[in-house]
Amino acid sequence: MVYENELIKIEVEESEIPWLKIFTQKPYREFSECTTEEKLEIWRVLDIIEKEMLSFFKPKKINIASFGNYMPHVHWHIMARFETDSYFPEPMWGKAQREGSYELKEFDKFLELLKKKI
Repeated sequence: MVYENELIKIEVEESEIPWLKIFTQKPYREFSECTTEEKLEIWRVLDIIEKEMLSFFKPKKINIASFGNYMPHVHWHIMARFETDSYFPEPMWGKAQREGSYELKEFDKFLELLKKKI
């Protein structure tokens, strides 16, 4: 658990790339079911995470996704993508394109900086 309050929680997705997930505390199936306060909190932390990933990791692109097909609980994925990761330019759920050479360094340091911003 990276961060948690009464509205949302942020978790790490174990991966070769920097990848975080924002969940609502309540088990909504769809984003439209969230209260305005919950929606604003999701956007607030998503914005902070994206900006911090861009600044800290200098990725080629940030991917943001919300599916919930396997887990019908509102959540967002925020991923820093690199041309040298195994799947780029495909989604992380897609077919690997190569043996990745991206090294995830200083992720713990990034998380500590992120917690201070949130």
